[in-house]
Amino acid sequence: MDLFGLMQNQVGLFLLIFARVSGIFSTAPIFGSRNVPAYLKAGMSLLFSFLLLPLVRPPAQPIPDVLFAYVIAVVEEFLLGLIFGFASSLVFQAVQAAGTLLDMQIGFGMVNVIDPQSSQQLPLLGNFKYILALLVFLAINGHHVLITALFSSFKLIPPLETVFRVSMSDQIVDMVGEFFVIAVKISLPVLAAVYLTDVALGILARTMPQMNIFVVGIPVKIAVGLFVLSLAIPFYVVFLEVVFNGMYRDVYHLLAVFAP
Repeated sequence: MDLFGLMQNQVGLFLLIFARVSGIFSTAPIFGSRNVPAYLKAGMSLLFSFLLLPLVRPPAQPIPDVLFAYVIAVVEEFLLGLIFGFASSLVFQAVQAAGTLLDMQIGFGMVNVIDPQSSQQLPLLGNFKYILALLVFLAINGHHVLITALFSSFKLIPPLETVFRVSMSDQIVDMVGEFFVIAVKISLPVLAAVYLTDVALGILARTMPQMNIFVVGIPVKIAVGLFVLSLAIPFYVVFLEVVFNGMYRDVYHLLAVFAP
């Protein structure tokens, strides 16, 4: 192969790697945050692609020299990166859903704050739990594990060898179902305490009809909810570590579905 053909193959392989890395950095936690400038994401994608280029095994089949076929290959790599990032961010979405559920039950449903990660309005406790989850994620070097999984994805699925199977939908459905289970588990202690408080307030309303339970109940539910939340935070941190380990396992299982 002459020098021009070799350079053409290297450039084509580099763009395929760059497409997958760009997809991951578009949706993955921390890296895909909206407050990270687009040029910084592009720079990180270029840097990681450059570092990965000598480590990635060249594809068994030749890189397409037809524009349309090559564009299809680039889109496939980008979609694989998007799915990878989406799977790794489901835990944080579950944390936000749990916080939203808690806010509605405690009485903070009308209080919203701006989340700098997504540039959206989030309930108060939802944002608190989300920020705490990010801190735990960074403390246990979860971002390092994501980068390791990124490198491993090219060993499991070399460029041009991605296989989109029907079982992929089953795996994603299972992960989304686990998303709701995680949200319920996170919010369960506070929800149980607020439910018992509602029962107690209902009994109090029957025994003391002259008392305005609506006025008394709101601060009582807030106080009980925050008290139980403060007691559950240490267990919440331990639970997050377990959930993140499960997230890494699910990501590798999902990559195995796309492997040739």
